[in-house]
Amino acid sequence: MGGWGAFAAALAVFLLSHAIPVRPPVRPWLVARLGLRGYLVAYSLLSLAVLYWLIVAAGEAPYVEVIPPLPILRWVPMIVMPVVCLIAVAGMRACNPLSFGGMGRGPFDPAAPSVLAFSRHPLPLALALWSLAHLLANGDLAHVVLFGLFAGFAVLGMRLIDRRKQRDMDRDWHRLAANTRLLSLRHGVELLRPVDMMLASVLFGTLLLGHAGVIGVSPMP
Repeated sequence: MGGWGAFAAALAVFLLSHAIPVRPPVRPWLVARLGLRGYLVAYSLLSLAVLYWLIVAAGEAPYVEVIPPLPILRWVPMIVMPVVCLIAVAGMRACNPLSFGGMGRGPFDPAAPSVLAFSRHPLPLALALWSLAHLLANGDLAHVVLFGLFAGFAVLGMRLIDRRKQRDMDRDWHRLAANTRLLSLRHGVELLRPVDMMLASVLFGTLLLGHAGVIGVSPMP
């Protein structure tokens, strides 16, 4: 099976792999047998494998132009991806009880929320920017569907995470989130921390060098 059939199958598996393992009856069952760390590792590996399959399937789908392949649009990922890497690194290093992905240690200080003052959902925000940048640079139908889905999933996810956290944390959510926003550009300076900038540079360089070998397409304009 190839072409649109392979893309549709990969897309269906991707959606199911992100819907079923996190459902209330399934997640506790898996956590009880794998442990929380084992569940998170298995879920991450499954997500990466299915994501790779989906990206490859999109690249092999028939070409149907939606956005004209203007040369200037090839530069969009090169400009946006350093920012994406910085937001992702800062989000991973932060202590974040209001979203997912934060691996920072120590108690969260709502009076000094660090990168959460810029966005309390840095990883979904990074995913949305990554998706939109690649959508513009790959304007055929399969990639518009692929990256449009990712962008919509990320933006909607921010709202859904807020709702779930407010429900689970009750009054604590309002106290902890008082100095945070979905997105506040005037607090973008919170991203400009030397360690985060260094790690983001390493990440961007790694993605740039490995893109052709892993994805099969050079990222260079």
